[in-house]
Amino acid sequence: MSFKIAIDGPAGAGKSTIAKRAAAELGFLYVDTGAMYRAIALGLLRMKTDISSGEALANALSGIEVGLGYENGTQKVFLNGEDVSPLIRTEEVGKMASSAASKPQVRMKLTQLQREIAEKRDVLMDGRDIGTVILPDAQLKIYLTASVETRAQRRYRELCEKGEKAVLEEIAADIRERDFRDMNRETAPLRQAEDAVRIDSSDMTVEEVTGQIVSLVRERQGTLC
Repeated sequence: MSFKIAIDGPAGAGKSTIAKRAAAELGFLYVDTGAMYRAIALGLLRMKTDISSGEALANALSGIEVGLGYENGTQKVFLNGEDVSPLIRTEEVGKMASSAASKPQVRMKLTQLQREIAEKRDVLMDGRDIGTVILPDAQLKIYLTASVETRAQRRYRELCEKGEKAVLEEIAADIRERDFRDMNRETAPLRQAEDAVRIDSSDMTVEEVTGQIVSLVRERQGTLC
């Protein structure tokens, strides 16, 4: 039986960075579900899809296929056979991904694929509804969060390091808006699973959070032996 780890939380909490490190240390397969939604979002943007129209969205999704590949332990995301891993991290794609993720058609398209992956081997999966919807039977669920101010500062530094213009107040406003949208969408809203361990990373380093998660996994694995 595979061991499943679900990490949920708001945008900018450090889920992907920490999940990758923890998965590598544990020897688990890391599945970046957010990247899968971003790949669909990129496809929708390329087709200039009006996602408020159910018919337009359904037509667009019929022409979108998302696949995963792994190279040296790193997940690669494919959109209709094209490796789009370097193209899906823009703010425009992120906003579309958040909006598209509220659509049942989009979620149904990816949920089955994500569950099939988790049945085949030990996985660490991060997203917004992994522990509540995608993997409700996960042996360990984490809700990873951080204050809006902390998340905005992290994103601001990241953009500045890339040489991109950034306004801290605008980033914070975008994060608040995305939090509200993710937490109040009708389909699979972001929330902490009742049996999840809550970790606030506002005053923690990546190494500290990773270490805490790895320790929790070891404890759970020990109780299953």
